[in-house]
Amino acid sequence: MSTDEIAVQEDALGDVRVLDLTTMIAGPYCTRMLADLGADVIKIEAKDGDYMRNLPPLKEGASRYFGHLNAGKRSISMDLKSPEAVEIVKKLCNSADVLVENGRPGVMDRLGLGYDAIAAINPRIIYCSISGYGQSGPKSKLPAYAPMVTAASGFDMTQMGLDRSEMPPVSSLPTADILGAVYAASGIQSALYHRERTGLGQRVDTTLIESMLNLLLLEMQVVQQPLEFGRARYRPIRANDGYVMVVPVNANNFANLCKATGHEEWLSDPRFAKPPERVRNYDTLMEELQKWTIQRSGEECEKILLGAGVPASRYRTVEEAMSDPQLTHRGSFPEVEDAAGTFRVVNAPSVFSRSGYRVRSHVPRLGEHTETVLRELGGLDDAEIQRLRASGNVFFG
Repeated sequence: MSTDEIAVQEDALGDVRVLDLTTMIAGPYCTRMLADLGADVIKIEAKDGDYMRNLPPLKEGASRYFGHLNAGKRSISMDLKSPEAVEIVKKLCNSADVLVENGRPGVMDRLGLGYDAIAAINPRIIYCSISGYGQSGPKSKLPAYAPMVTAASGFDMTQMGLDRSEMPPVSSLPTADILGAVYAASGIQSALYHRERTGLGQRVDTTLIESMLNLLLLEMQVVQQPLEFGRARYRPIRANDGYVMVVPVNANNFANLCKATGHEEWLSDPRFAKPPERVRNYDTLMEELQKWTIQRSGEECEKILLGAGVPASRYRTVEEAMSDPQLTHRGSFPEVEDAAGTFRVVNAPSVFSRSGYRVRSHVPRLGEHTETVLRELGGLDDAEIQRLRASGNVFFG
């Protein structure tokens, strides 16, 4: 699809306004996905801004990490502990369709910006709360960052078992945050559709812990109905210059693998001939296959196996993945721009034939749109703007 074709597409959420009171990763990534769909996302930040504004990699003081999460939004800055700022947010809620927050449960209520207070102002609003464990219950008020939620979900212990390691894996990727963001954005859009049919807003309560548990489909069932033998462990096998992943999941894949590697005797080998035995002896099959892959480069293994109809990939770096011609074809890495220049981010993984879904290019400076938003949506005049400037509770970029 050409740039011109994308430019004329109507935005799916082009008439939706979102108040974004989130920080860190899960909340901002959720609202960036809404901005990608065309929503007018107004990011409400404290005087010092979102914590992510200070995280590397930095260029000339601008965080590329922050930019990846917050491109396409408008930024206003204020002290939400001040009554003036709270009143401004309430005024903005009159014209908002969605409010997203990811504070610890109870914080928004203490500020006077909880769901009940906002729904009283605008009963059509979709109020999404993202938290570790939910808005109520014995663990609801516990701190919850992605690594601890990943550990608490059983995911890390599952991975340790698959790795046959003595310790759980190192956890640095924000898996729980990204999953939570995706589920929250999906929930918001479902609630918007429900509002179209009923005229009613509602609260969406999304948790990181349940987001992680949704990855553990088989494991949850095994807890209730144990397997007779373990699951196949899709693990790296060595090439002569790295590693490859080979996934012969069905009978055709396996037959093609046997032919491509010159091991057609595996087709009648009692260890591998039938699916149950193949799963039971999967590690042995991979050890045998490695005798073939270790004699070749990862690229050669991939070319031969894919050419024969065997699902396989060499292990690549992120840099290599970003140069993939398939992803270039899809326009997967658009450029955005902050105060220090342009850089690439990744689009959402869906392309629509009729409506736009793409990152917007501008990364907002802290408080860049405070005055514009207060005039446009808050109805404030020159005198009120000057009074707020002098108050020290609202900050203008």
